[in-house]
Amino acid sequence: MNQQSLSAFIWSVADLLRGDYKPHEYGKVILPFTVLRRLDCVLAPTKAKVLKELEAKTKAGVSSDPFLKRASGQSFYNSSDLDLSKLLGDQDHIKQNLYAYLQGFSPEARDIFERYDFATQIERLAKANLLYLVTEKFANIDLHPGSVDNAQMGHVFEELIRRFAELSNETAGEHFTPREVIKLMVNLVFIEDDDVLTPGNAVVRTIYDPTAGTGGMLSVAAEHLAEHNPAARLTLHGQELNDESYAICKADMLIRGQAVENIVAGNTLSEDGFPKKTFDYMLANPPFGVEWKKVEKVVRQEHEQKGFDGRFGPGLPRVSDGSMLFLLHLVAKMTPVVDGKGGSRFGIVLNGSPLFTGGAGSGESEIRRYLLENDLVEAIIALPTDMFYNTGIATYVWVVSNKKPPARRGWVQLIDGSHFWQKMRKSLGSKRKEMRDEHISLVTRLFGDFAEADLVMLLDASGKEVGRDVLAKDAVTPAGPEGGKAKRVPLARHFRNEAFGYTAITFERPLRDEVGNVVLFEKGKQKGKPQPDSSLRDSENVPLNEDIGAYFKREVLPHAPDAWIDETKSKVGYEIPFNRHFYVFEPPRPLEEIDADLRAVSSNILRVLGEMSA
Repeated sequence: MNQQSLSAFIWSVADLLRGDYKPHEYGKVILPFTVLRRLDCVLAPTKAKVLKELEAKTKAGVSSDPFLKRASGQSFYNSSDLDLSKLLGDQDHIKQNLYAYLQGFSPEARDIFERYDFATQIERLAKANLLYLVTEKFANIDLHPGSVDNAQMGHVFEELIRRFAELSNETAGEHFTPREVIKLMVNLVFIEDDDVLTPGNAVVRTIYDPTAGTGGMLSVAAEHLAEHNPAARLTLHGQELNDESYAICKADMLIRGQAVENIVAGNTLSEDGFPKKTFDYMLANPPFGVEWKKVEKVVRQEHEQKGFDGRFGPGLPRVSDGSMLFLLHLVAKMTPVVDGKGGSRFGIVLNGSPLFTGGAGSGESEIRRYLLENDLVEAIIALPTDMFYNTGIATYVWVVSNKKPPARRGWVQLIDGSHFWQKMRKSLGSKRKEMRDEHISLVTRLFGDFAEADLVMLLDASGKEVGRDVLAKDAVTPAGPEGGKAKRVPLARHFRNEAFGYTAITFERPLRDEVGNVVLFEKGKQKGKPQPDSSLRDSENVPLNEDIGAYFKREVLPHAPDAWIDETKSKVGYEIPFNRHFYVFEPPRPLEEIDADLRAVSSNILRVLGEMSA
């Protein structure tokens, strides 16, 4: 059964719930039952062995927990002699038996259903005489990993969550990230580490997602590494605020044999689930533009009391958008480089705001300053718009590392990946575009090669694209098709870290009296000096690589000879004007062509009107 058929089958349970449940409540039943059936199928092959082991250890009077896990072949088990199929054999007592079956799960699995408040739904279904019918639906579907692998199951959960989020007007993007975006991010964080990707090299690495959702990023990372180097071991860690997403993530980790204590519930910003731990790799897609007012007191306290010994030393962004707090959180989780060994790399998806929001001295600017002056930003990759389920805005993947290879040190690579997409056959929420494997490979290669490149699009006479090619920055542009042209745009560029910095200077002009004489200070340290006129005050941003005095003399004094710089107000700021570096000016068409088109359109309108009146 393919993913769409599986999702449609599970969704058909909604037909049973209609009337007794409102549409936005369907997920409260369907999601935990899907998890329950998945765990039920996973444990089925070793069920008899577990029960036999339980009987033996009970007779011996010893703790059975570790033995039952070994017997189940998983990191969890169920000690009840019931399963979903057996529950159907006693319709009159299905509620009591279902409770008994749930209690038979080991604590780490039982917690999943407690997060869903599953007991409340069991009672509600029983009162509506729906419990047996819903249980029967799920008991008749095969969700064993041999039939539905982990990747496919992840897609199913994400599709169901997206549907339920739409019904309840929630933000679907808070729960999961499109798989092709995850795949690109995983490629980017792994590509420079040959020791990890070399087959047969039995390395052990850690990966962390502070906004884990249903665990999609962790799962794709594990699958990617296993595909390239089966001998490598990747231990997965995550934290998730939403209880339902956390439950699904934890279930996935159980089935993968990961240590479930490494999946923590709670708000990452106010309750760091791994306060003393660092990680080799990290991935995150924090919510875009979500305020952090609920945790403001705790975050500000950490910033003010711990400074750089805490997570938020460089600064705090405005309360209306907390995405840069997650960026700082990940920086604090990087493994230090000692004697050339260790270090971390992470990828994080952010909207455009963290690139430029906030002037010199603001929290956002100070965060960018810290990252760039400490040479932590490897690359920023622009994604196509309409890639996410809950928003069509422009998004960017930041690749951050404290173990840059020598060629990258002191540099930031910007890659415009917004050209590489295909239109989806059917939109999913706001998601209308997707990146194919070849698009992901191309962007990964540009990053891995630390390339500077251009994209050449071949356009026919009507302006339709008939071909494209990626060329080195200095390569010769090929000729366009007959009657058409070759349009060339920048695709990847390098910039020194300091290229994004500037000094914000404030210059004053003197206050003058009614007859035009300069008003001087009469007292204090400023005595005898001109008083500034606040209405004439202005500012300029001087690039860090320019001499401020020379800039002021060249750009300001010719227009305001009496101006001076108030050096007490000078501040260093950083911004990354991504679009400015990839903008290509296209001159408008000649007026003669536009006039000719207007005359043709006008003539056509008059002709049609004449035909209608004839």
